[in-house]
Amino acid sequence: MAAALLQKLGARIREKRKALGFTQETLAATAGVDRSYIGGVERGERNVTFTMLCQICSALECDIAALAKGLPKYRR
Repeated sequence: MAAALLQKLGARIREKRKALGFTQETLAATAGVDRSYIGGVERGERNVTFTMLCQICSALECDIAALAKGLPKYRR
């Protein structure tokens, strides 16, 4: 389950980055991280911390809720 969630989050980050016309390099520089880190996040290989997710969202000009809505799916 965790891997699937990270992949979904990474895909949403990639989608937002591309919608803004950013390269991975541009996003990484704006967020203050290495380009390879962004690549790992987008592929779902990295379990980002809350702080790092805040930095990425700031660079993408969105809030965390915009990327995490519906993650995870839960049952009542």
